[in-house]
Amino acid sequence: MRRLAPRRQRVVDPARIPDAPPPIELSNRQSSIRLGRNRIELAVQAALALKPRRTGAVSIALVGDRAIRRLHFDHMGEDSATDVLSFPFAGAGGLLGEVVASADTAMREARARGVRPADELLLYVVHGVLHLLGFDDHAPAEQKKMRAAERRALEAVGIARDLFRSRG
Repeated sequence: MRRLAPRRQRVVDPARIPDAPPPIELSNRQSSIRLGRNRIELAVQAALALKPRRTGAVSIALVGDRAIRRLHFDHMGEDSATDVLSFPFAGAGGLLGEVVASADTAMREARARGVRPADELLLYVVHGVLHLLGFDDHAPAEQKKMRAAERRALEAVGIARDLFRSRG
């Protein structure tokens, strides 16, 4: 019987192993808009890739106007529904933060702007994730950067530029 030489183990360069994407927790507490989990995850991953040094798990909650109005009041003192709220956790416990988006607001805005409600809701999710990453949209120059980042992330899931036609 012939002895075989032991197989050489292949050594893998750790720099060549892609990092696992951060986990995304999704809570869908609305029934107005059908939006697949895979599409949400792809858009969130595309947004997160814009600032790869900021890492952590992201929680996404899709809710109705009543829930987001309550959060808006509790956390910002505004007694009104809004499109999206972001709550950064600054990496505490491995969490980047939470994004809460209103499907009811997305339905109204989509109808008014002539876009698909699912695309509008996905815009809110991406917008919220970008806020977690440090993007801002208060000053005109910052808003321009944020809109460009939104476009890049949404193009990754096949949303055309005309979604932004009438958005600031």
